[in-house]
Amino acid sequence: MPKFVIEREIPGAGQLSQEQLQAISQQSCAVLNELGPSIQWVQSYVGGDKIYCIYNAPDEEMIRLHASKGGFPANVINRIYRVIDPTTAEPV
Repeated sequence: MPKFVIEREIPGAGQLSQEQLQAISQQSCAVLNELGPSIQWVQSYVGGDKIYCIYNAPDEEMIRLHASKGGFPANVINRIYRVIDPTTAEPV
């Protein structure tokens, strides 16, 4: 299944309390349960005024549907084609 990174612009995201982040997470999971197994939330990173989320989904439209139903932004959506890390630098 394709993997995507979603940039969500949320002013003050990095200052949200644990309770606020929990509420956002619960809302996201409720929508995911409604949409079924074709979309999966992998992980999110919170900092500054943005939340960066990693999702598995069949296409960008499913990501937009999740955001719309959840009431949160999906300002930028990019499909991930490859992942690199320090081991990528090692000779083959």
